[in-house]
Amino acid sequence: MPTIVPQYLDRPIFHIVSDIAAERGVRAFAIGGYVRDCFLGRPCNDIDIVVEGSGIDFARAVGEQTGKYVSYYKNFGTAMLHFEGDEIEFVGARRESYRRESRKPIVEDGTLEDDQLRRDFTINALAFSLQKDSYGELVDPFGGIRDLAAGIIRTPLDPDTTYSDDPLRMLRAVRFATKLSTPELTFTIVPESMESMRRMADRLGILSKERIAEELNKMLVTDRPSMAFRLMDEAGLLERILPQLSALKGVETVEGKGHKDNFAHTLAVLDNVVELEPEERKPNLWLRWAALLHDIGKPATKHFDPVAGWSFHGHEIVGSRMVPRIFNDLKLPLDAMKYVKKLVWLHLRPIALVDDGVTDSAVRRLLFDAGDDIDDLMTLCNADITSKNPAKVARIKSNFTLVKQKLIDVEARDSIRNFKNPINGEYVMALYGIPPCDTIGKLKEAVKEAILDGRIGNNFEEADAFMRIKAREFGLTEK
Repeated sequence: MPTIVPQYLDRPIFHIVSDIAAERGVRAFAIGGYVRDCFLGRPCNDIDIVVEGSGIDFARAVGEQTGKYVSYYKNFGTAMLHFEGDEIEFVGARRESYRRESRKPIVEDGTLEDDQLRRDFTINALAFSLQKDSYGELVDPFGGIRDLAAGIIRTPLDPDTTYSDDPLRMLRAVRFATKLSTPELTFTIVPESMESMRRMADRLGILSKERIAEELNKMLVTDRPSMAFRLMDEAGLLERILPQLSALKGVETVEGKGHKDNFAHTLAVLDNVVELEPEERKPNLWLRWAALLHDIGKPATKHFDPVAGWSFHGHEIVGSRMVPRIFNDLKLPLDAMKYVKKLVWLHLRPIALVDDGVTDSAVRRLLFDAGDDIDDLMTLCNADITSKNPAKVARIKSNFTLVKQKLIDVEARDSIRNFKNPINGEYVMALYGIPPCDTIGKLKEAVKEAILDGRIGNNFEEADAFMRIKAREFGLTEK
């Protein structure tokens, strides 16, 4: 484990804090994630300063010295300012106690030791001194450095107490284990902590949906998000947060025929998406949500046929209809829900275009339905190839190359991706002197279908001629 290197200690803000602490006769420390990341060699621009006294008063003094605006959060006893690219938060050292029905603590003034004791994990309780006589000295009462070197997530207190007081810490344990893991060192949650989570899982009920969603989003943007969902499953948390995902677990065998474990498949697809995302768009949070939910319709559509074996016909339709409820329950954004729902609905369509007999009409309709999300859809479909048979994977990927070329060729010729009907309602009303009515919608729909079928080109001239023919069938005459 590396030691703190000079550039972590020599930030100007630390010397400013040290000077002000000496002037005021109080103790101040850098604590938490910044200190942890110092030892891991990870870049970090979020710095927490704990002061034995008023964090708000201390921040005000730092703001006066630096000339920086300070934001105050009196309800939480914290203050924050930005300085030379860093976000620095100040808080007074405190001790906390909890009521069972709430994760909101009862707060009292305390010492650094009290403040470290309330921290969630030993690796997040690390602090270094900003006192003149002990500047940079590590304060590590719970063996956080040892746990950091071993890749261990452990609570300072008995885990039952830690997780019961604030059940969000169970999700944070999963997130930190996932976030901090590297190819060289996998972080693990100690067994007694995992056992405690299973006992405390029902405490998740006191959390707001927004806080749960925030943690899930942070898990999803890690380098290997599947790890987080496996850990939540092992800890008994997943079935309380995303039961639709838990329902994918298991393999059923009838007459010697079994289907794949759709939970394991889903997590493989999720990690594949991370690998396939264009670097300039990493991390694509909502594409990762689509990967996570793309097969949630399978349990409801599972069917066994003695000849054909297992099938999940229509699972993409059922799954897409399940997405809004999940997003509403977690208070996730409506626009993102529509995007995820679309990708879940369409995720089987591209591979169906491989057949040489597929018409350009089918390609146009996919481009029309996917719109600007066609590239993300293709990434998801590519990620969905998880067979353990290398020859099968190579064949399907080769087919996908053909599909991509079909999409490129049709898009270049017909410009369907951002389709806008050449005929609008105002034009029809003016041409035939009619008010808004269902007939206008039917005419526009007929034009759209004709373009997608390839019967007319995607241009005003052909669309107008076709629309006039259809209008006569509806008994319309020009003014």
